[in-house]
Amino acid sequence: MKPQPVPKSVPSLLFQHSEFCTLNHKIKQQKTLLAFAALCVWDLAVGVRFSFWHARPGPGAHPESCPSWERDNHRLYKQKLEELTKLQDGISSSIARQKKRLKELSLSLKKCKAQATPEQEASIQETQSLIKERQNVFFEMEAYLPKKNGLYLSLVLGNVNVTLLSKQAKFAYKDEYEKFKLYLTIILLIVSFSCRFLLNSRVTDAVFNFLLVWYYCTLTIRESILINNGSKIKGWWVFHHYISTFLSGVMLTWPDGLMYQMFRNQFLSFSMYQSFVQFLQYYYQSGCLYRLRALGERHNMDLTVEGFQSWMWRGLTFLLPFLFFGQFWQLYNAITLFRMLQHPECKEWQVLMCGLPFSILFLGNFFTTLRVVHQKIQNKNQDTKEN
Repeated sequence: MKPQPVPKSVPSLLFQHSEFCTLNHKIKQQKTLLAFAALCVWDLAVGVRFSFWHARPGPGAHPESCPSWERDNHRLYKQKLEELTKLQDGISSSIARQKKRLKELSLSLKKCKAQATPEQEASIQETQSLIKERQNVFFEMEAYLPKKNGLYLSLVLGNVNVTLLSKQAKFAYKDEYEKFKLYLTIILLIVSFSCRFLLNSRVTDAVFNFLLVWYYCTLTIRESILINNGSKIKGWWVFHHYISTFLSGVMLTWPDGLMYQMFRNQFLSFSMYQSFVQFLQYYYQSGCLYRLRALGERHNMDLTVEGFQSWMWRGLTFLLPFLFFGQFWQLYNAITLFRMLQHPECKEWQVLMCGLPFSILFLGNFFTTLRVVHQKIQNKNQDTKEN
């Protein structure tokens, strides 16, 4: 059987490269327009302040008596905003078109790879690496372009543009998100300790559970905004916050009684330990991320997470025992709740609705962490064999 020829990927890539250069020029033009628009806003603000103190019209003065350069600045500002919007739409459509072509090229390369000669395979691999590089560049470009909100953000915020258009604004929002997590983790640790050892009231427990619901709801919204602005967060570490929100909401509605009191101390002790581990993770992950960003090995928008990822392998493996212990505690909580279902006085639906989320959290956290560790050990063994 005659091998199928490799598609003419080089001319296609050359054509796409010319489009890519044009796209890059448009991105630079967009940044220039943004800077100019900001300058216009500043000039306009200064001009308004100056005219207010030094050129205020009299009580019967006509609005047209204000300085003409202020009106010109405002008109120019609106014009630049319109140009910026058109430029953003043009760049977004160009990126979408090129991504579609790259996808088609990738599919054709996969079809040809099975029947290609060794020389053709080398050419195909080189082309695939170029495609991956181009996709990464498009990802960086899209971080500065308005994009449609996902389903969750659309339900919560509506059709509001949440894309931040400067690196400083993105980093400031990310930094504020990290501080929010740190401060709330400390507050949750203190409140859970107080409920466990100092206070024994359903009211204070309800306040603690309401705080958990608000915390996880806020995290999901902020993480969705950060993903829109270029943060790469693994799917499970986002999804498990939705499950935690549901679990906290069920705990909030659980009425006081025998079943609740049987599980109360165990849940509060688990919450204390979880907050302690999250504090440890933030403290050590933030330092590790800072070091990796300085070396150029991590993206500026990468975040600390409540789990274990591949970039933590160097220097943060000592956290694994703490993580695994907390995950098996989640399993223990699920088993305890399922056993409580067999109690003759168990009538609350909250027992089952808390047991299921705890079991899902254990399975997701444990196997996601285990997969990362397994992949790292495999990569390490391959590197050892090659050396």
